[in-house]
Amino acid sequence: MAFELPVLDNSPVSPRTGWGVLHLFCKPRPGAEVRSLIHAIDAARKDGYQVVTAAMLGHKADVCVLGLGPDLKRLRRLQTELQTGGLDVADSYVSLTEVSEYAAGVPEEMKQARLYPTLPPDGKPAMCFYPMSKRRAPGAENWYALSFEDRMELMRGHGAAGREFRGRVLQLVTGSAGLDDWEWGVTLFGVHPDDLKECVYAMRFDEASTRFAEFGPFYTGIIGEPAEVLSGVGIR
Repeated sequence: MAFELPVLDNSPVSPRTGWGVLHLFCKPRPGAEVRSLIHAIDAARKDGYQVVTAAMLGHKADVCVLGLGPDLKRLRRLQTELQTGGLDVADSYVSLTEVSEYAAGVPEEMKQARLYPTLPPDGKPAMCFYPMSKRRAPGAENWYALSFEDRMELMRGHGAAGREFRGRVLQLVTGSAGLDDWEWGVTLFGVHPDDLKECVYAMRFDEASTRFAEFGPFYTGIIGEPAEVLSGVGIR
């Protein structure tokens, strides 16, 4: 009796709107191969995916690889090829680009930029990433116990605080409720590292953040092309 191999399902796993977003925070293993890693990134880019690389500061990770594109299967393949090439994933974050329910009235051009961003932005080599959620603890401030109108009003103030940094900081906010441990992932790109610091510090005084925001760990890095980033962390 002949044994038939299963037919592989090559159909994409994609959001109905927007893109999948995969942050990989990695450390190289001994023997990591720069050519294999660059080949994996170039292959994803040739398939139409954006891949941003950054050299990370501190002990948490050495390299960040940020991939964006429509098919989660292709992002998983990128992760596999980077791991095969010698990177160990020390931490990661999975999310989707989105237009917030509080941004329904923004111009269509702005909505499209949030769903399909172009990264990395020119002239903004400093980056940081952090996850966050809105507080919902019993007996404490609970964002989700507020009416939509109250939440909308608070988010208007939050957005106004962020717009003070237009031109200095580009913000990518991606949704992760049901996909990862927090509700949103926030990636900031700045001209200078203190732009990022000032932006986060200023926005923490906004009422929506002061009363309701909970923040996860921060990762800080320097954007560069893959060869530059990998060489800078000792992969040759």
